[in-house]
Amino acid sequence: MIKFCNKCGSKVTSAYPPDEDRERLVCQSCGFVHYENPKMVVGCIPVWKDEILLVRRAIEPRLGKWTLPAGYLENGETVADGARRETTEEAGAETGELIPYGLYNLTSVNQVYMMFRTDLLHTDFRGGTESLEVKLFKESDIPWDEMAFKVIRVCLERFLADRSRGEYPFHTDDITFVKRS
Repeated sequence: MIKFCNKCGSKVTSAYPPDEDRERLVCQSCGFVHYENPKMVVGCIPVWKDEILLVRRAIEPRLGKWTLPAGYLENGETVADGARRETTEEAGAETGELIPYGLYNLTSVNQVYMMFRTDLLHTDFRGGTESLEVKLFKESDIPWDEMAFKVIRVCLERFLADRSRGEYPFHTDDITFVKRS
């Protein structure tokens, strides 16, 4: 949470700025309004034939658990560029065309996930500094009980159901969960 103004360094407090419908952090000295917005997470469902590429996390949160390659969008990136970068950083994988697949709202943690479908160009992949392991999984071998995040589980379940039908509509979901203590 912001405690001091980014413009002048004075303390900020919660207040309703003029013409706003919610409280914001407002500088007590210069009046600058500090908007806090959700973080954008971007990632891929990388596929090789009938297998899906997953990474085992080497960092918290959820150290040692499996996930799809994904991470925070950086300033100056398109969502597709960010998803491709995250896949390269975490899995050392080269991907083909990125096709928008799902938008997932995680309002309880102020995040929005944008996930893409993509084919791997080859199987010469390797883990990055944030990955303990990178591995291709057949549907029957996906480690469901070791998935790092509910949003990734939902995305994978939707993907596998769509793949069985041979149709890939764009999905939007609101993901709710109880925070872990």
